[in-house]
Amino acid sequence: MDNLLRSFYHIWNIKELRKKIIATLSLLLVYRFGAYIPLPGINPLGISDFIEKFNSGSKGLMQILSSFTGGAFNRASVFALGIMPYISASIIIQLMCIIIPYLQRLQRDGESGRKQISLITRWLTVGICLIQAPVYLISLTQQFIPFSSNSSDKTYLIDINTFYGKSMFWIIGIMILTSGTLFTMWLGDKITDKGIGNGISLIIMSGIIARFPDAVAKEIFSKLEIGSGGFIILFLEFLLWLLVILFSIIIIQAIRKIPVQYVSHYKSLEVGSQLIQKKHQYIPLKMTAAGVMPIIFSQAIMLFPLTFSDYVKNVNIKNFFHLFQDIYGLWYNLTISILVIVFTFFYTAITIPVNQMADDLKRNGGHIPRIKPGKETAEYIDHVLSKITLPGAILLAIIAIFPSIVFRMGITQNFALFYGGTSLLIVVGVILDISQQVNIHLLNYHYDELMMVKNRSGRYTRL
Repeated sequence: MDNLLRSFYHIWNIKELRKKIIATLSLLLVYRFGAYIPLPGINPLGISDFIEKFNSGSKGLMQILSSFTGGAFNRASVFALGIMPYISASIIIQLMCIIIPYLQRLQRDGESGRKQISLITRWLTVGICLIQAPVYLISLTQQFIPFSSNSSDKTYLIDINTFYGKSMFWIIGIMILTSGTLFTMWLGDKITDKGIGNGISLIIMSGIIARFPDAVAKEIFSKLEIGSGGFIILFLEFLLWLLVILFSIIIIQAIRKIPVQYVSHYKSLEVGSQLIQKKHQYIPLKMTAAGVMPIIFSQAIMLFPLTFSDYVKNVNIKNFFHLFQDIYGLWYNLTISILVIVFTFFYTAITIPVNQMADDLKRNGGHIPRIKPGKETAEYIDHVLSKITLPGAILLAIIAIFPSIVFRMGITQNFALFYGGTSLLIVVGVILDISQQVNIHLLNYHYDELMMVKNRSGRYTRL
């Protein structure tokens, strides 16, 4: 406990780190405030019925989508689309970099190429927003909160049944939803530049964390209704939750070290001859190199039945789509586990260039013991990567479907989503990243203290 308090004291005592933390929290507060601002023309008081209907009628997929926006999606907020269009654009550009030679050249151009790719990603984000915004408004006006002329439960401040009212609502709505996503991107960039951690990841995490207190409160109240046995069940649930978090941390940080030997040449000043010194290093290959992306890919694909099922007229196809809408059902979990395993191998293959790693080793005078440089090195790295990716993919699939397992065990729907899936992996990954950056600042701070000496005037100066 003393070490924890001492760490907080040092964190607050470092001026640069304190400014970064305050800037991060301030920008996140702006995002959280915007998540409660409804679209123009929508009555904020009338949204409450929609939220209750949303929470009670949803079978999970819509809640997963809402978790990335911190509830802005189901509040018809100006940030309803959140950062998801930017994530979709980034995924598309990463896949296109494999196919399109122009994007491949930009990747090899260094900083200037990354700026061009970032600009293309932002323009693609605008295009995706112009597609998703009308789809969201259609769902909003036809499925979720249709127009009501009754003054007591009026959800729209304008008559969207008239041509003028509907046109203005759509034009302004599309512009504001697109602007909301672009403003969220700007907040993420500012957090990355002025704050601590990755801004986009922090914005997603803030939306996920915002739902956590309500989920815990509902879980506690539901177990207290049972009686004295509810305390024991509640304790076991939180113990299981902590074990799942520990399991996720182990999966995220697990690496396979491939030993590498470098031969460096140094000139000796005394002898004037050339000395050869072997440096022993290693290549760290993560067991889950794809991270959370396979689960995001899989859930994005599973959202298609939810999006188009209401527009399909064929009864058989509609019933088939409805099988995949319940995230706690057998068919959804079986399908998403297969997709997670497939996408883990696919994303690992496109993000880890084994041939380039082998060429870089050969160029820098490095080699893997008992493995010839060049083609054999690439084949060896690919073989090791395949062997560690299989258990990583299976473990990711287990985490993806674990919310459904604990839901069947009696845990409430809202709290079950924090037992795995994208939500848990994103939160754990972001917290680990922030803790590493804070530790770097603390190490630099202690190093600066060691380099300070007192001069004759009593002041501390740097060595």
